[in-house]
Amino acid sequence: MTHVPKLDAPIVLVHGLCGYDRISLFGHTLKDYFPGIRERLEAAGNRVLVPQLSFTRGVADRAAELKRFVERAVPDGGPVHLIGHSMGGLDSRYMIAKLDMAARVKSLTTVGTPHRGTPFADWGVSKLRAVLTPFFNLLGLSHQAFLDLTTAACARFNATVPDAPGVRYFAVAGVCEPKMMGPQWWLPHGIVSRAEGPNDGVVSVASATWGAHTEVWEGDHLNLVNWPSRTAQKRGRWEAIAPDYGRIVRRIAEG
Repeated sequence: MTHVPKLDAPIVLVHGLCGYDRISLFGHTLKDYFPGIRERLEAAGNRVLVPQLSFTRGVADRAAELKRFVERAVPDGGPVHLIGHSMGGLDSRYMIAKLDMAARVKSLTTVGTPHRGTPFADWGVSKLRAVLTPFFNLLGLSHQAFLDLTTAACARFNATVPDAPGVRYFAVAGVCEPKMMGPQWWLPHGIVSRAEGPNDGVVSVASATWGAHTEVWEGDHLNLVNWPSRTAQKRGRWEAIAPDYGRIVRRIAEG
């Protein structure tokens, strides 16, 4: 079993687009966005916090929500370590650099984050925006998140959201063989593969690479936060990824 150190500050797990903290009914957890990960980190004595950010608002709005959460959850002004999945990594970067939170963040580890955008968002905005925008408007939902994940938007983002001195940045990228993917990933994987090469079904390794060190894990975009792969399970090749978060925490602790 991978050893998990106890860090000197709380760990904040930041979910991605359309994510959540936990879905519960009558006090019982039905679905956890980070299944098994929170429990593993807490078992080592870490304080683990998981915010609930907007489903589809843009990075700037979600980053402001994340800042308010950190200020409420850690009211003494103490620091935190952030681990952000997918869009949650962009929200975290924006909060640190643009919302005066660098002094409160000791490290950020992004997991499957499209730092340079994803060609699948480019494809979706090009092909589906005209159809889906009226639907989102009817429901009173923002669709800014999808625009913020395009390659052009992320290029602008990177030009104006620099890494903050004093904050340590690390990353995890995912790569998955097509034969190990469920059918829900086939279309986006093909689009991203043709444009940028190896990917987790949504985000390429090239786009997810960031900071001082990037690990590459085997798995699709949701496997990276320990959602089981039914396809891999049927082939006898699924291994829980929650233990790998021990390596993330060890790297943070070593600094």
